[in-house]
Amino acid sequence: MLIVCRNCIYFFHTYPTPANQRPEPDKVLKDIATYVHETKISSRIALNTAKLCFLDTLGCGLAALKHQQARDIIKPIVPGTIVPNGTKILGTNYKLGPVERAFAIGTLIRWLDYNDCWLAAEWGHPSDNLGGILAVADYLTRLSRATKGKEGKIFTIGDVLEGMVKAHEIQGVIALENSFNSVGLDHVVLVKVATTAVVSKMLRLNKTQTIAAISQAFVDGQSLRTYRHAPNTGSRKSWAAGDSVSKAVNLAYLIKKADIGSIPSALTAPTWGFYDALFRGKPFSFRQRNQFGSYVMENILFKISFPAEFHAQTAAEAAIHAHDTLKHLKKTFQAIKSIRIRTQEAAVRIIDKSGPLYNYADRDHCLQYMIAIPLIYGRLTAEDYTDAIAKNPDIDELRSKMHCVQDNQFTLDYHDPTKRSIGNALLIELNDGTKLDEIAVEYPIGHKSRRKEGIPLLLNKFKTHLNQHFANSPEKAEKIYTESEGSNLENTPIDSYMDLYWG
Repeated sequence: MLIVCRNCIYFFHTYPTPANQRPEPDKVLKDIATYVHETKISSRIALNTAKLCFLDTLGCGLAALKHQQARDIIKPIVPGTIVPNGTKILGTNYKLGPVERAFAIGTLIRWLDYNDCWLAAEWGHPSDNLGGILAVADYLTRLSRATKGKEGKIFTIGDVLEGMVKAHEIQGVIALENSFNSVGLDHVVLVKVATTAVVSKMLRLNKTQTIAAISQAFVDGQSLRTYRHAPNTGSRKSWAAGDSVSKAVNLAYLIKKADIGSIPSALTAPTWGFYDALFRGKPFSFRQRNQFGSYVMENILFKISFPAEFHAQTAAEAAIHAHDTLKHLKKTFQAIKSIRIRTQEAAVRIIDKSGPLYNYADRDHCLQYMIAIPLIYGRLTAEDYTDAIAKNPDIDELRSKMHCVQDNQFTLDYHDPTKRSIGNALLIELNDGTKLDEIAVEYPIGHKSRRKEGIPLLLNKFKTHLNQHFANSPEKAEKIYTESEGSNLENTPIDSYMDLYWG
């Protein structure tokens, strides 16, 4: 449009008014909601694996309580708060509402970075979802008992396991081909989405309401990965999942209480949708798996040997072998001149780190640190990331002798759905010029291909965490372990089982 005035010429651009027509919900939202509401989990492998995941996750939560910061961060915001029919926080005397409870359990189970893991285009820890699932299941069960069945529902451990399988599947299938880290987003966005979906069904929302809740989760401001990477690595990575599951539970309850509405094109809306605003305009890809089932739980990775970022699990195992080789040669780490670390692209991007390490979180995400400790001490435990151990100058001196090279085959096998290996290899040269045989480990003991070997060790890990936490009450630890191993576990009401962990 051209307007001519006495002394000026003005040009105006006119734009058509957009049609304000409500679209159908995005396909991804509908697919997730349909899966949660209509799919029955029948895979015995998935449910058996979910049981192992459930026990391992609770054990790791108990182990986290050894750390003061973990104990402090889960305290009720209002001191002394006791919520009627509140959910009980394992290993404590707290009784909180489901939102605060989700944060507490979600934080505890992730604090040590020591339970399950999923590696694909996006990585993460699907067991993080248990924080929300367990909080809601326990609360609703206690509410049902208090109201004589008028409100809530009696949830069994079997119900919780099915919820875990579905949350694992939602998070893991989206992660297969869609890299959130490459656009700077943290993987806990998927924890929020998966927990929201599963918890919505638990709260008896219908499918339409569940779609609404999931849409709200996608538009709910997502976490940046800043706190996971140098030079900003810090403890937030230990409570980020707790934060996400608490938000998920809150969103589901907002839909239940006030029907806060759906955002049907939350993903696809031009400019304002998730894809355009946060994913560089790319829609999610589902070429490997175009439907949800139980694939992720059946193939989940467990951290059994080491509390270490999963891309370093095989490197730590190789370092233990190297320590034993040096010992056999009657030498120590002090005889080492250099170490070449052959690894996958993901490890180079996430945990290849030089320079000073400032805190626990910095160290348990440093590949070189997680190799140095086993070479020096012949072990890698949660305590090895503390300031007391890290002040040993031999650690940083040994780190300075290491360098990473990206191995293309390791990277290809990492992404291969038939392999999903996490390979690392160490080539050590000694001061006298001797080169030791390269030590390569492609599959950690927690991998599906080593499941038979790993299950007894995983159960022993759970038992160890029980015995350490309940050291003053060994009969309590034994009772929990016996109940957990019982053939009737899946039929056990979740509140009576969690009562065993209280206090």
